[in-house]
Amino acid sequence: ARPEGYRKAVRLMEMAGRFGLPVVTLVDTTGAYPGKGAEERGQSEAIARSTEMSLKIGVPVVSVIIGEGGSGGAVAFATANRVAMLEHAVYSVISPEGCASILWKDAEKMREAAEALRLTAQNLKELAV
Repeated sequence: ARPEGYRKAVRLMEMAGRFGLPVVTLVDTTGAYPGKGAEERGQSEAIARSTEMSLKIGVPVVSVIIGEGGSGGAVAFATANRVAMLEHAVYSVISPEGCASILWKDAEKMREAAEALRLTAQNLKELAV
């Protein structure tokens, strides 16, 4: 997702709040677009505002992770009163490749990272998340 998408989501959430309509988000994103241009257009601020709006909006927010829910970009859309995941969906603040690159300086160790992250619906249910 790009900064403009987060800003659009905030505008729609504000509108839902004014009209008393619940908000439902369907999350399937690898995360925020990592380009320099996105940061120049205020991506981190847009993600923070989206997360903030999800927390303070006066109507119920339900989020369903239907595919990949990766990075802070997914967290911005999945901050909700209720979060559900489809059976084969994944949800994490970092991708397995990114985690492996940071921990072991080797993106090829993404399988070990994925197991350590415990990012599947079944793992999260076991952890009572």
